[in-house]
Amino acid sequence: MTPHPALGVFFHWLGGLASGSFYVPYRGVKGWAWETYWLAGGFFSWIIAPWTLGFLMTNDLLPVLREASSTDLSWCYLFGVLWGLGGLTFGLTMRYLGMSLGMAVALGYCAAFGTLMPPIFRGEFAGQVLGTASGRVILAGIAVCLLGIAVAGLAGMSKERELSAEQKQAVVKEFNLKKGLLVATFSGVMSACFSYGLAAGDPIKLIALRHGTATLWQGLPVLVVLLLGGFTTNFLWCVALHIRNQTGPQYLRSAAGVPRLANYLFCALAGTTWYLQFFFYTMGETQMGAYKFSSWTLHMASIIIFSTLWGIGLHEWKGAGRRTLRLLAIGLILLVGSTVIVGYGNYLGSSAR
Repeated sequence: MTPHPALGVFFHWLGGLASGSFYVPYRGVKGWAWETYWLAGGFFSWIIAPWTLGFLMTNDLLPVLREASSTDLSWCYLFGVLWGLGGLTFGLTMRYLGMSLGMAVALGYCAAFGTLMPPIFRGEFAGQVLGTASGRVILAGIAVCLLGIAVAGLAGMSKERELSAEQKQAVVKEFNLKKGLLVATFSGVMSACFSYGLAAGDPIKLIALRHGTATLWQGLPVLVVLLLGGFTTNFLWCVALHIRNQTGPQYLRSAAGVPRLANYLFCALAGTTWYLQFFFYTMGETQMGAYKFSSWTLHMASIIIFSTLWGIGLHEWKGAGRRTLRLLAIGLILLVGSTVIVGYGNYLGSSAR
């Protein structure tokens, strides 16, 4: 199938929209601890949605997984477990550095490592990336993306400085730059393992194609294995929290003022929306041609764009000063521009071929 980079960028934007939006339904959950609604939604994110869409959109899902080598399956699962550790420590990053600086540092690491390590590991970086005009354009787009993340972080830091004295005291009490940078580094690098897991699943994608699965859906069997690893990490952590906080009965126990059915529906919506980010990601990756490694940059940029827009829509930036809003606008422009540059680099590559 001939790659269509513009279509690939569009799919990545849809994935970013899903990722930037998935947490909104959780706001409707009442009376449940974090570990309860996180795991309830996680069953849809990591188990129900991947298997359901895998069976519906691919041919011979179970035979494809049986035909895959144990080595390929193991690497996909292991990278999923490691990615789960990155997601869990992301919350600690927010605690020690604050939302703005924490997100900028963690996602900066995640974007850089998740984008550049796969072609370096395959030995393609020097020849295919540095050695071609299209590859250098894509690298420029990655640099613009990282700059946009940094500027968005500066906007958040500027907003934090504009908080009231009481709010500042609450933030400073948790702030620990040294510890926060260490945790953010760990979180960003581990979160990039999702990109490694998708790359490790390339042989599984080829098997899916041989079984007659359409090119667009070839990545869905890989997601089944990769997300099983992520489920393992999150399940163990949530169970530990249930034991410590004695919150396990919340799944079944009715309590006054707790709309249990509505909670499950909100969790199902949130979890399914979360999965759709990688559903569209795998579709976009098929359209990026030889430079599909750039998909991770497009994904990170799109997440920040849409999560920031949600923040504006939910009035999280209400009362911010003119300087802060200027930085926010510049950051968004840079991030949008990075997706255009990366898409153009892929277009150059596909045209040359």
